[in-house]
Amino acid sequence: MRFEPRPFTGPVPFRCLYCLDCCRGRHIYLTLDDIERIARAGYDPEEFVTFSIEGNKIRFVLAVREWDLGCVFHDPETGKCRIHDVNPIICRIYPFMVSRKPLGVEGERPFHYKGQELWLYYDESCPGINAEEPEVEITPEEIAELGLEFERKFERTDMEGLARLMDELER
Repeated sequence: MRFEPRPFTGPVPFRCLYCLDCCRGRHIYLTLDDIERIARAGYDPEEFVTFSIEGNKIRFVLAVREWDLGCVFHDPETGKCRIHDVNPIICRIYPFMVSRKPLGVEGERPFHYKGQELWLYYDESCPGINAEEPEVEITPEEIAELGLEFERKFERTDMEGLARLMDELER
């Protein structure tokens, strides 16, 4: 399943149906806060952090299982996440997306939030969007806030910060 963007302009009912698709075959970017939160929950960063080189930056991503490219914390039998209570910001955003520029999708329009101009989308291929008996209703404001938080923390995530964090965790 690939992201099929649709403009996200108002509240959307959502319920995770544990379809297993969102946790497979994707780069799940990590911030230093994500790594610390997961590590403090009892997981060794050496077991879940991998690297991606993008341009002149090193990015941290969640490790995947080789046999199905699923996230190492994803239980393929139940579809549930073993670290849901401490999961990365990017996981809390999905199946939504925050962009600084339009994607060229029909009906998109800028969303103004805290002085920022953003474009918000949801993944139309996610079966939990507009599901019967939704668990929650997600608002554009919630996703914009998470998107801005991710952006701030992601930009501050670097090798030096990871080295400091690893030193702290070893103490």
